[in-house]
Amino acid sequence: MITKTLTVGDVARLANVTIRTLHHYDEIGLVVPERSDSGYRIYGVPQIDRLQEVLFFRELGFSLKDITSIVGEPTYARESALIRQRKLLEAKTERLMAMLDAIDRAIETDTTGEIMNYEEKLEVFGDFDPAEYEDEAKERWGDSDAYKQSVKRTSQYTKDDWLRNKAEVSEIYAAFMNLMRAGIPPASDQAAEVVERHRAHISHWYYDCSKEIHAGLGQMYVADPRFTKNIDKHGEGLAAYMSDAIAAASS
Repeated sequence: MITKTLTVGDVARLANVTIRTLHHYDEIGLVVPERSDSGYRIYGVPQIDRLQEVLFFRELGFSLKDITSIVGEPTYARESALIRQRKLLEAKTERLMAMLDAIDRAIETDTTGEIMNYEEKLEVFGDFDPAEYEDEAKERWGDSDAYKQSVKRTSQYTKDDWLRNKAEVSEIYAAFMNLMRAGIPPASDQAAEVVERHRAHISHWYYDCSKEIHAGLGQMYVADPRFTKNIDKHGEGLAAYMSDAIAAASS
């Protein structure tokens, strides 16, 4: 059994974090060390275990606020947390490998200045076909400013633009999935922050997305099986979670 204790400097070097970071974790009650007779911070097995869990969560993109909420749950257990973190890391690895493949294909085809057609978009976005929705979108929203704005913007995007777009979407979906798998309610402040990131993404890449428009999109994610199927490829139940989170943030 390990009984040796470490100083804050020792832990900072081993964990590759700053002493200031460890002090902050102590101040917010996330990783609280013991104190020596002289008043110095010392870390034993419980503190090192907790720091390890925190660093895993941080690597997965969780905010300190989210981590504090998760580890503070009465039902929180280290073993189940580590299993859940492993599953999240596996999913993240799959997304990163897919992105690497997409980037390699883009490099091979020399994408500089080349405008993507729908066939090329599929190389980036998989089997979700944007053309499938074009006529329907034009019929439903063709006269709207948002539709015209979106068509104008996207018509000029290169493969590199679409790759950046997809990378942002993947990160946003991953953030929603992290919250959902951690049991964070869709009506929480944490979910509202990701909802705002999602709305900002749409406003940047497509059209000015008001909260009212965003709420309509959220309803469509569960009302239209095609959208549900596409979003749920990132994780079962993601479309419903996003829809609920958008509805809560838009109310």
